[in-house]
Parts: sequence; C-alpha cells; structure tokens
Amino acid sequence: MPDKVMLIVIDQLRADCLSGALADAAPLPNLLSLMAEATSFQQHYTVTTPCGPSRASLLTGLYAMNHRSIRNGTPLSSQHLTIGTSMRSVGYEPMLFGYTDVSADPTGLHPNDPDLKNYEGLAPGFAEMLRLRLETPGAWVGYLKRRGYTLPTDYWDLFKPTLDPATASEEDPAGSPIRSPALYRAEDSDTAFLTDRTLETLCACETQPWFALITYIRPHPPLVAPAPYNTLFAPESLPSPQRTHSLAQLQSSHPFFSAFFSEPSHTGLYRGFDGHLDTLAERHVDELRAVYLGLAREVDTHIGRLLDYLRDSGQYDDTLIVVTADHGDMLGDQYLWGKSVPFDAAVKVPLIIRDPHQPQSFGKQIDAFTESVDLAPTLLDWTGADHPGSFDGRSLLPWVQGRTPSQWRDYVFSETELGEPDEVTLFQKAWQLPARQSRYALLRTRTHKLVHFNGGIPPLLYDLEADALETHNLATDPAYADVLHRLTSAMLDHRMSHANGALSECKLTDQGVFRVSAQ
Repeated sequence: MPDKVMLIVIDQLRADCLSGALADAAPLPNLLSLMAEATSFQQHYTVTTPCGPSRASLLTGLYAMNHRSIRNGTPLSSQHLTIGTSMRSVGYEPMLFGYTDVSADPTGLHPNDPDLKNYEGLAPGFAEMLRLRLETPGAWVGYLKRRGYTLPTDYWDLFKPTLDPATASEEDPAGSPIRSPALYRAEDSDTAFLTDRTLETLCACETQPWFALITYIRPHPPLVAPAPYNTLFAPESLPSPQRTHSLAQLQSSHPFFSAFFSEPSHTGLYRGFDGHLDTLAERHVDELRAVYLGLAREVDTHIGRLLDYLRDSGQYDDTLIVVTADHGDMLGDQYLWGKSVPFDAAVKVPLIIRDPHQPQSFGKQIDAFTESVDLAPTLLDWTGADHPGSFDGRSLLPWVQGRTPSQWRDYVFSETELGEPDEVTLFQKAWQLPARQSRYALLRTRTHKLVHFNGGIPPLLYDLEADALETHNLATDPAYADVLHRLTSAMLDHRMSHANGALSECKLTDQGVFRVSAQ
C-alpha cells in the first residue's frame, strides 16, 4: 500500500496541554497514546505569531523575516513554495480540510477579487476539500441549518452560551455563565463536522497515496463548548494561572505591559462572556481555562477517530502522522491572554511525529530545540519531494531515526509584529511609533531569554534557571550585562545568517546553477 501523510495542526494549543501541569489535570488521552507510538519533541517553538504568520512559516519553512507575511492579512508572496506546491512534485494532490489563514498575493489579481477581501486565504498548492474558516465557516453553517438549528442573525452570536444574557447578576456579571453549553450539540460542532467530512474523503482514497492537512480551529476562542465538554473539567481542580505580581506591578514594569493594558482588554474572541479580561474575577478566569481544556479534549476525541480509522483501514503503518499547533495561549498567566506575547505559554507548542518505518523511535522524547520552520523540510525529506533549497528550518528525520544532526541549534528564535498598517494598535498608540517600529524578536536558550524591541523600546531579559515563570526583567541589572550583550549579538548573528537565501545561496557557473546549502 502506498505511503500517506496526515498533518494535523491544532489552533492555539499550549505545549503543557500534553506535558505539564495542564496535561496532568486535563489529559488528552488519544494524543498521549499517539506519543507512546511516536517521537515527541519537548522543546518545540513557533517562530512567529499570530495564526496567519505562524502558518505561513510552518508551510514554507521560512522565518517571518523572510516570507514577510507578518500579520493576519499581510499577503504571502506567490514566489514562496509551500508544502502543498512541493508535494505535487512527487505526485501528491495535497488536500486541505479546514483553513490555512495564508493571505493571497494581490499580484495579478483584480482589486475586486474576493480573495483580496479576506485574510483567511488558501495556501498555494492545496486542494480545498472542505472550507471551514473561523470567520467564513461555509458549509458548517449550512449543515447546522439543515439539522434544524435556529441560528442567530449575527454569526458571532453562534458562539454565545445558550443561557439568556438577561440572567446576568452581581454574582455572574459575565452575562451568561461561561460554562453554559453551545447552542449546537457535540455531534454537530465544527470539530465534529470537520472530522466527519475528512473521513468521508479519506475513505475514497485508501488505495492511493494521499497528503491531508487537517486544521482544527479549537481550542482557539470563542471559548464556548458543546456539552459535555463545557463542564468536563471542574475549574477548581485545575492549576491556577501563574501570577507572581499584581496587575499594577506588571503594568509599571515595562513599556510592553503598560501598552498591553493601556486600554481595557475586552473579550474580543473570548466571546463566551461580555466582561473585560484584565478585570475578570478569578472564578471566571478558572472557568475560561476549564472551557479551553474542554475544547482541547473535544479535538483530542476527534483525532482519536482519525487514528482509529487509519488502524481499522490498514493504513496506520503506511502513514506519516504529524501533530502540532500554530501557537499557544497565555490563558491568564501574568494576567495576559492570547498569543502575541513573548512567553513560553504563547510560543511553545506540541510536536508529535509518527514515522511508521521507524518503530525504534516510538515513545522517544527529544529535548533538543526545534522550530516550526523544521516541519516543511521534514515532510519533503520523508516524501522525497523537491526541495527549494532555501529553508530556514532543518529536517527532523535524523532525530526520528535515532541520529543526532551535526551543529544543531542551541536556541530558538521567534518574532511578532505589534503594529498594523490600517489602524493604530494600542502598542503604536502607547509608544507613539509607526507599525515598522512596533516589533519584537526573542531568542531563547536553555538558561536565558532575550526579547528585543525595535523603536527604542528597552529589552526584556529573563534568567530561566532562577525564574522559570519569566517574571523578573534583568535587562538593566549590571550583573547580567554580559548576558544581555551575548544574546543580543547572537540574535544579530542569527538574523544575518538567515537572511533570505532563495537566490543569494546560488551562483551561475559554466556547469549551470550551483546552490550552497543554507544549513
């Protein structure tokens, strides 16, 4: 039977949902079972946030500084090859179930082209088997109507808990209790719908090679879950958010935090209630975390269905299975929510690779630093697809095969855009800076983390051995001046070494194009 590839990307799943305190309190049994039959990478990080840039890096193997799709809605140049375009070189038609959030390149498109009016675009090379995007869910809404649901006029009200907001009280100022169920049943949720449609398609492909990218929007907000997942975990049984300072102390500690909290942090996508995140009562914070973990368990349940299908159909031992996430979520740690934050809860994500041809790797845990840009070269390496030669990442297959690659990285790098071209963000407003000067990059080693801001904003520096929660900024401490200088130099060196090499690593000779390895 020909080989298959199943790449599953979970949206906004923190690494500690599979290994850490959250995993202990709210385990994900199917993913944990898969880890026992696969190689798991314990120090895996996304190289950028939020969703669109992260997925652009995952699908191209390039840092954001090279592909330049640096925010949701910023186009990805069509010059960049993706996993989808490369897989076609070896005969796969890469199937997409869900979304890629890759914004279309406007070059050659008419200004009225619908692809230029929505950031949730389709990455080049993929065949969209099921469109299920957060803001344009398409067939799922039609499915709910056919199932007899009475849907609200405002699409976003679909993600409100079912109780009447008029039930708000002093005891529950959120409007509707956060843990009330969604208006749709679990068997009709977006997660279930995506899995059902995926299985229907894969059943027709069993005797041929296939490549499937399956993207689950959960546990990404809105944080509302269908029964029983809405109350699956008791809030009081879960670890509390990690907070070592008061909110006022955090706000005054650095311009990043003062800007972050310079305006009331409205729920935004956290639509299960109508309050402000930064003034949320501890009880409601715990409830939101419980719903998040319930959504994660729902995704785990349906991943279990996919794995059971592969086993039952005899494809399990012919399929490369990769499970990862685009980024994490702060979930109230240090009063922060979301993912455009330079802390491990936001940028450290799971990575599981099951190579059926490497049974000796089953149950193995790799502690080396790996990055989301490593996935594209890994998948191309495994399938033998054409290699563009300009990846920022490296194949992880040697680790899976029990070999330690030479000169492997001893740090991870990530970067995030805090500005917008069409509006003034709270960071731009607080710092009085244009979008191009509202950015940060981080470099994390085993012992320290540096967060460098441009625009004259001072850096953040953490001693991770003494301060694993990243709460004490040491950038101005004279005792750490050498560390600050060393990491700043390392970041500059990293950016110089990884400048776009698509053509700079080539030379035309009388023998044709000579390409220098970017590794």
